[in-house]
Amino acid sequence: MTRMLHARSHAWKLKEPFAIARGIRSEAQVVIVELHEDGVTGRGEAGGVAYHGETPASMLAQIEQVRAQIERGCDRQQLLQLLPAGGARHALDAALWDLEARRSSVPVWQRAGLRQWTPVDSAVTIGIRDIAGYEAAARARADYPWLKVKVGKGSPLAAVAAVRRGAPHARLIVDANQTWSIEELRQYVPALLPYGVDLLEQPVAVAHSAALAGYDGAIAVCADEALSTLEDLPQLIGRYQFVNIKLDKTGGLTAGLELAHAARAAGFRLMVGCMLGGSISVAPGMVLAQLCEVCDLDGPWLQAEDWDNGIVYQHGRMSLPTLWG
Repeated sequence: MTRMLHARSHAWKLKEPFAIARGIRSEAQVVIVELHEDGVTGRGEAGGVAYHGETPASMLAQIEQVRAQIERGCDRQQLLQLLPAGGARHALDAALWDLEARRSSVPVWQRAGLRQWTPVDSAVTIGIRDIAGYEAAARARADYPWLKVKVGKGSPLAAVAAVRRGAPHARLIVDANQTWSIEELRQYVPALLPYGVDLLEQPVAVAHSAALAGYDGAIAVCADEALSTLEDLPQLIGRYQFVNIKLDKTGGLTAGLELAHAARAAGFRLMVGCMLGGSISVAPGMVLAQLCEVCDLDGPWLQAEDWDNGIVYQHGRMSLPTLWG
């Protein structure tokens, strides 16, 4: 066996500036990994976790640290011991899964032990904007099954009402990215009920998660920033009803599947999410989506450019990827 590793950074342009409570981005910066082995190529891609301090440069530096082991034939389980959870490990893990699938002619979802593949319907995100913009964006996506509404500090009611006017039938996720207090959460939930909101994603700061222990609101709360890896799971029990698993945070599909099974065993309902990035970055998440109730894998959909033969979104429904896995 002869294996060669190639890694580089890349920037995908977005369709429009993407605004959330933490800031605004106009491009998706990623690292891309290729593993060439005996005429077969496996690919991986990752955006990393910016709020953990990850950048393309830091991820590439981590990848270089383990180049020798990877090229000597390191497998996915060994990779878990070589690198910490994060974007670098996600990109390498994805490339190893892809390489295995292509060498064996067995798709990743089967190699992951799943019994069947079902279509994946992803939420698509409406970033922070003015009220008229929320309604216009929702109207343009009115036939999508799920919409995620990004909001910031202060009452979300006007934004959510605008989205509901534009998309009367879509299921809604409201994501405040840690900007509300527990008191505001309790205040907003009854007011949001008439708009049919299905899920609140990380409304309060991670540091205030303990205050959710007594939360009995009618809208389920999902941990996002509060969950990265399996080690975080115990402290979320009794505080959140859902957990959002992102492979950039778990450090790849291998660890993500382990976390998903453990979370289900602990009584959590599951959501799969993603960071900004192209089709190869989210394709492993489509495997994890087979175990999840809620899917938010719209990274490539938000981009103005993507891989050739990338994932196609038909009103939120994602095509089975052919370029990976």
